[in-house]
Amino acid sequence: MTTTTENSLVSGNSNGMDPSHEDAWRDFQELYSANVFAKIWGVAERAFSRSTPPVLFPEYTKPGGVGYVYRELEFWTSGFFPGCLYLLLERQRKYTHKVRRMGLSPTEPEPHELQLEFACKWWTASLYPNATLTYTHDLGFMIVPWARAAWELQNDTRGYDTVITAAKSLAGRYSPAVGCIRSWDVCVTKRYSFTDLDKDFLVIIDNMMNLDMLFWAAARLKDDNMYAIALNHAKKSQLSHVRADASTAHVVVFDPASGAIKSTITNQGYADDSCWSRGQAWAIAGFAQTYGWTQDNSFLETAKACADYFVEHLPASGVPPWDFQAPKDEPQPTDTSAAVIASYGMLLIHEAETAAGRQSAYLQHALRIVRAVCASHVNTPPARFVAGDEFIDTPEMGSLGHQKTMRTEMGDGAETILNGATINNYEFAPRRWANHGLVYADYFFLLVGNKLLKMGIGEVLVRT
Repeated sequence: MTTTTENSLVSGNSNGMDPSHEDAWRDFQELYSANVFAKIWGVAERAFSRSTPPVLFPEYTKPGGVGYVYRELEFWTSGFFPGCLYLLLERQRKYTHKVRRMGLSPTEPEPHELQLEFACKWWTASLYPNATLTYTHDLGFMIVPWARAAWELQNDTRGYDTVITAAKSLAGRYSPAVGCIRSWDVCVTKRYSFTDLDKDFLVIIDNMMNLDMLFWAAARLKDDNMYAIALNHAKKSQLSHVRADASTAHVVVFDPASGAIKSTITNQGYADDSCWSRGQAWAIAGFAQTYGWTQDNSFLETAKACADYFVEHLPASGVPPWDFQAPKDEPQPTDTSAAVIASYGMLLIHEAETAAGRQSAYLQHALRIVRAVCASHVNTPPARFVAGDEFIDTPEMGSLGHQKTMRTEMGDGAETILNGATINNYEFAPRRWANHGLVYADYFFLLVGNKLLKMGIGEVLVRT
């Protein structure tokens, strides 16, 4: 029998999405199926036969391709695949009882917790020095998904120290004159070139997501200056990046001496005045996180306004295009990374609204988007774990002893969980990627799944 709460969770969709409960539950099962664990593990275990920890990290699959393309450890996406491993460890540690109650794959094996712990350590052993990098604003992305998780799940003091170091490195990029943290030192496309730090100070909307690390470190260090840096950046971004209609600009170019805005441009969207969907998603989640740290209602209102814009501009499919203003008279690539990042931000907004005793539509919005991704953008065929028995000879008993074994079958499907992501489809980009798998799409897909379990909602969504 379906409860009122369950009814509201699975059937309250808008824009023509009013599925049967059975179909909705089947779609949401993708969040917790054995496939998601097996996909991540199948990629991770290949590194175990090497004599040294990884120095190249999965980033994306080519459009129509299967295998990951890897990037150097200093690249901004290096922390997401280890972050996926830590999200699986968190799920196994904290929520195994909830996932098992769903009854999705009760007979299938999965890696032992100790194996997963080793994978987390093996895949992060080379990443610690990234915390000292001072030429990038992406330290939150590069460090938090694994180092903070190592501290919170493993009480790993080196992980804690790494987050603190990264926060100090990031704070060093702050300009009091501009009131922001510098995002990019250099930015070159086929249309424009910024290479002089004395002339131009570039800030991108993505940077809102890195403030969470500053607030976290400031709280533990009781560092008022670090807190002020994060707060000032968020306030300036409200004014400079969020338009009157709550859409967002991607890149704002400031005068580094006066702090005045020189221009507003895009680097990954359709046009300078369009709304790049992943940028909008970064804003939703980033301002929601900032509200969580500051309890400043203006940040929550900004997050809500950005989320409302996102939802209002979704197509009937529920999956955002790569840019909301890209021409609608021709097919446009989707961006599933924007979908799951925005969904995560909407879950944070929902928590804030309900904590304040207010009604919230943001859980429903998030679930609509997640369900759409589950229904149409999970790669097939699924990966799986296959159990076996290894018989062991013993001196007294012969071949009676046996050990349970497990192998991963990836099949001939793509190595990512999701497809339909778009890194960059800007016509003047040095290189364009669209309709492919992407490591941070998978990371936020797993993060949303864990967040729903933490909220007590994940197990309600799934029935077999």
